[in-house]
Amino acid sequence: MNVVIHPVHFEASAQLVDFINKKLAKLETFFDRIIEAEVFLKLETNQNVKDKIVEIKVYVPGKTLFATKTSKTFEESTDLALRTIAGQLKKQKERIKEL
Repeated sequence: MNVVIHPVHFEASAQLVDFINKKLAKLETFFDRIIEAEVFLKLETNQNVKDKIVEIKVYVPGKTLFATKTSKTFEESTDLALRTIAGQLKKQKERIKEL
């Protein structure tokens, strides 16, 4: 699986990039035909509070799965988004089995 990480308007630390890559690698346990994953990291400032937004797009044959989550840290946002993507991958795998 090819993983592309896009930090928007900032530089992502190597530690954060490694964290995201390790977490995304675990998605292949749910569905082994993942083509590519794109991760967008964004900062949002609301009333002096900086929220971290993580958007994940996962490309599988015939479909694009998407999740976006917001929290206080990129790690927490990544975990939340990956839970959503994992559920979508399980559903996709079931649909393929039914055919």
